[in-house]
Amino acid sequence: MPDLNPHDADAVLARLNFTLPPERIAQTGAEPRDSSRLMVVGQNEISHRVFSDLPSLLRPGDLLVSNQSRVIPARVMARKPVTPEGHGGGAVEVMLLREEENNVWSAYLKPAKRAGKELWLGEHRAEVVGILEDGARLLHFEHDLKPHLDEIGRLPLPPYIDAGDDDEMWRERYQTVYARDPGSVAAPTAGLHFTPELLARLDGMGVERCAVTLHVGAGTFRPIQGSVADHTMHAERYSVSEVTAQAINRARAESRRTVAVGTTTVRTLESAWDGQMVQAGEGDTRIFITPGTPVHVPDLLITNLHLPGSTLLLLVSAFAGEDRIRAAYDAALAGDYRFYSLGDAMLLENQREAKA
Repeated sequence: MPDLNPHDADAVLARLNFTLPPERIAQTGAEPRDSSRLMVVGQNEISHRVFSDLPSLLRPGDLLVSNQSRVIPARVMARKPVTPEGHGGGAVEVMLLREEENNVWSAYLKPAKRAGKELWLGEHRAEVVGILEDGARLLHFEHDLKPHLDEIGRLPLPPYIDAGDDDEMWRERYQTVYARDPGSVAAPTAGLHFTPELLARLDGMGVERCAVTLHVGAGTFRPIQGSVADHTMHAERYSVSEVTAQAINRARAESRRTVAVGTTTVRTLESAWDGQMVQAGEGDTRIFITPGTPVHVPDLLITNLHLPGSTLLLLVSAFAGEDRIRAAYDAALAGDYRFYSLGDAMLLENQREAKA
């Protein structure tokens, strides 16, 4: 008999474990984007809609908060230098993570290199100057690499997606239509369901919109290995503008609902929460939302169907409640829902008492 402590994160993950047939992992996004399925998980019932029905599920005055981070072409094929004797020149796959300081990037290398070596990313020389605790390398470039990424890099896609060779297609399809701030190495995927037309419909019915930025790191989708207590969240950069903070705090004061688009938006809002209101500002966050962690700001959450054993599954369980998440995933597995980054969506209510 499993441990029934509702706040034991390891036990929650065990109870929420499931086996997913490979064919249920979405390899392409729905077209149009808002034709994906949408499971509406309320306090006492589950209903099945399509994403374009969202305006009928929201209210005038609701505040929709999205993550406007843009995915960068962070996957670069590099080469080792060639020695005067003609040795070297082998290929190294570089997964850029983020710019830690001017011209210094953290990156995963495959195969990994020792500090003190150099690599060439196209015509751009990098020296490996350090190793981080998780095995990522620190690469020092002689100049700003960012303007050159579109030329030398490819969009990083999750390993469970067969990307093929059409990088140009993915550069459009693996971005939200409102992506603005470059810096993510994975898309905030709940936002992939929106179209300009759907956003215009929401605007027209009186749904207010604002945006935050959280640059999604490679560790976001990393499954938990071992105990939840031993899992380390990678630092991710976030920012909340003064305009956004004011919009959220005003909506809360007026008892209007806040709707978070994606788990990254939830993590940003909770990182900016000071116990009374959302504060404008920027910084790094390692926030880890697990069962028993109250989620203070959003009342509703739009999210995709996540990996078993993931931090994201713990977050949605903390948000909506384990019983409702288990029922939702059972319904998704029994139905024809498509899973993961390019799959279908859910609309969840915060497990605290819903606002009238």
